[in-house]
Amino acid sequence: MTTQPAIAVQGLVYRYDPELPALEGVDLEIANNAYLGVIGQNGSGKTTLVKHFNGLLKPTEGHVLVFGMDTRQASVGQMAHSVGYVFQNPDHQIFCATTREEIAFGPRNLGLSDDLVQERIQDALDAFALGPYADVPPAVLGYGLRRKVSIAAVYVMRPQILILDEPTAGLDRRSADELMRRVDAMHAEGHTIVLVSHDMQLVATHCREVVVMDEGRILVQGTPEEVFQEHAALARASLAPPPVTALAQRLADLGMPGHTLTIESFCQAYGRIREAHP
Repeated sequence: MTTQPAIAVQGLVYRYDPELPALEGVDLEIANNAYLGVIGQNGSGKTTLVKHFNGLLKPTEGHVLVFGMDTRQASVGQMAHSVGYVFQNPDHQIFCATTREEIAFGPRNLGLSDDLVQERIQDALDAFALGPYADVPPAVLGYGLRRKVSIAAVYVMRPQILILDEPTAGLDRRSADELMRRVDAMHAEGHTIVLVSHDMQLVATHCREVVVMDEGRILVQGTPEEVFQEHAALARASLAPPPVTALAQRLADLGMPGHTLTIESFCQAYGRIREAHP
């Protein structure tokens, strides 16, 4: 069994402006089949960091290795065989005449057989409830539907590494839950997931590891339970734990575990407290 990480970031520096680094000396190792959340305020470097994972950006200094391949030596097209990137704004990704063609573009360019391409297209249309819009230009769809098209167009390629930048933005709760079930299933099948989000509850519920970024640096890294108890680091990054976690921490004196992440675990802990103190 290989112990090679999916992604290794070594001394990464990136500058949009020569005088102002957007990333400043980032070191990060993402294991194969990791489920990593990347959190931080706007301008913290989250999106700049993950755009290095598929070669959209190339390091000013340092290295980014994806399964051992230096991204500076590979094109975005080459990286697409192993890394799928879902843009925060779907309009930066959509360009085909119909939803069906949009979803077909990626697997066709991977050189898959026609039969497999058609199978993948139908699976993606079904998975994201896009069948009624298969022959509709995605550009005329509402934002939430365009979002689903952009995600389906990457999902259909089954990349070993899937990067999602604010994937649930613009989706209603039902659509967001269905999307995350699909992402969780891909992780269970062995895919590496990198999730960028401002939704702390989403990160706490789904991710196994979290990185907090601020001013182009990693402030803290650990499990969600660990990270959401790092009050000083969260305050520095102008972040707060998920509401249920914040409530649990305020009730710590009553015996509520401060690392509680979900409503379900909160209710279970509350039930145990009530049993112990009727």
